[in-house]
Amino acid sequence: MSGFRGYIFDLDGTVYRGEKAIPGAAQTIAELRQRGRSVVFLSNKPLQQRQAYAEKLTRLGIPTSPDQVINSSLVMARYLAQEMAGATVFAIAEMPLLDELAAAGLSHSDTPEDIDVVIASFDRTFDYRKLNIGFQALRLGARFFATNADRTCPVEGGEIPDAAAVIGALEGCSGRKVELVAGKPSHLIVQMALERLGLRADACLMVGDRLETDILMGKQAGMSTALVLSGVTRREDLVHSPIVPDYTLESVADIPGSISS
Repeated sequence: MSGFRGYIFDLDGTVYRGEKAIPGAAQTIAELRQRGRSVVFLSNKPLQQRQAYAEKLTRLGIPTSPDQVINSSLVMARYLAQEMAGATVFAIAEMPLLDELAAAGLSHSDTPEDIDVVIASFDRTFDYRKLNIGFQALRLGARFFATNADRTCPVEGGEIPDAAAVIGALEGCSGRKVELVAGKPSHLIVQMALERLGLRADACLMVGDRLETDILMGKQAGMSTALVLSGVTRREDLVHSPIVPDYTLESVADIPGSISS
């Protein structure tokens, strides 16, 4: 691992789990920075704004500024602002995503006839009203996007349903398939990460706990990949997986030793 100039870290299950840092994560990232490596953090979770992620990382002993964090909310808002300026959206979402969309100049509506894009996301306030608005808008021809497609989100003590549950509900009733996913493994989020690092993909290592998002995205982008077993993936999952990481580590705490060796 000694040849990498940039490191892209997933957050949930990789750097922390719930409100606790993965043991050794703070020391690993501090050592990488001391060695002059560039670090950026990615999250598919649209439940907080980047400032909140940076504050959490800093609180856990990993000093971080908001511009070192990229999440699916930011990527979705930037994509819509650039590619569909003036669009009216209906986001099945919590306030942080709604605020990010508003900051990008996008209007939000609950009226199906006015909606250009339905956005599915991780939403712990999801209810039948939101499902019906999204369903009616999709029937009328609205585009169908999602912040991320994670089935679950790792938390202390287990996992909880993620955005895939919302996507599945909309696909199930509308017969439509989601057209675009802004978060991992989309090329949109990895491109933004590489822009922040100012590096080519082959100079970076993608570190994450999910084969179908973190590792797949890294491989598709031309990066080397490291799977950590501190999140949702278990070693036995690798046996039949078509997605094979370049490195498999118990946790991010193993990275400094791997670099030295």
